[in-house]
Amino acid sequence: MPAQPIAAAPPRVLTVAGSDSGGGAGIQADLKTMLALGTHGMSVVAAVTAQNSLGVQGYWELPAEAVAAQFRSVVDDIGVQAVKTGMLASAELVALVGELLAEVEAPVVVDPVGVSKHGDSLLAADALDAVRERLLPVATVVTPNLDEVAQLTGVHVESEEGLREAAEAVLAHGPTWALIKGGHLAEGDAVDLLTDGRAEYWLRARRRSNRHTHGTGCTLASALAARLARGDAVPEAAAAAKEYTAGAIAAGFRLGAGIGPVDHGWRLRGV
Repeated sequence: MPAQPIAAAPPRVLTVAGSDSGGGAGIQADLKTMLALGTHGMSVVAAVTAQNSLGVQGYWELPAEAVAAQFRSVVDDIGVQAVKTGMLASAELVALVGELLAEVEAPVVVDPVGVSKHGDSLLAADALDAVRERLLPVATVVTPNLDEVAQLTGVHVESEEGLREAAEAVLAHGPTWALIKGGHLAEGDAVDLLTDGRAEYWLRARRRSNRHTHGTGCTLASALAARLARGDAVPEAAAAAKEYTAGAIAAGFRLGAGIGPVDHGWRLRGV
């Protein structure tokens, strides 16, 4: 019997982030998203959280040596076509990851995770300078929400018009593109602004009343990285990521006694 041909590998995407024991955010959300969008997800675990629908009960960062070894193992052998970063916990790990990513030619999506959906801190207070100085300059796209914009730049956005000022302040730290997420604005559509300081793309989705939105930021950034790995230009990748994430939010489900996750498999279930 003739041997079956070996299938070609799908595009490869690496997430460098924290683990969410509840499965809704972090590396778990990243890998689900990458699979849903037709890519092969790989991971570097930077921190481990004890986390559920009610909040984050604790987290523990991994040693820098372990983070570097995971990264080298994947990049040197398998290779990557896009990288996404999430929770990095400490200034030491932020600086290390920034240094590692400076050697990578693939596009990099930085989700500058500072707090969880429940308001629990996931980044040491002294790590903000490292994010601004070591991580943002290597980003192809950075995807802060409005709380993270305020943390990183001091700019507080109260309306859609303020997204331009936020983007300008974020771009001043060196990323090529900024995707400012306006989902925390009080009224209107869920609107995001993508810009490189010249072109502007306004991404809109109908605001959903569903409260089960745990993992939204991780999902959007991972979807963006997956689309970049598949060869999309940044504006097209961002639009596709927004559409996928909006569907995942609409299909979010109850889990535990608190805030449930978005549904990363919503397309598979025909929602």
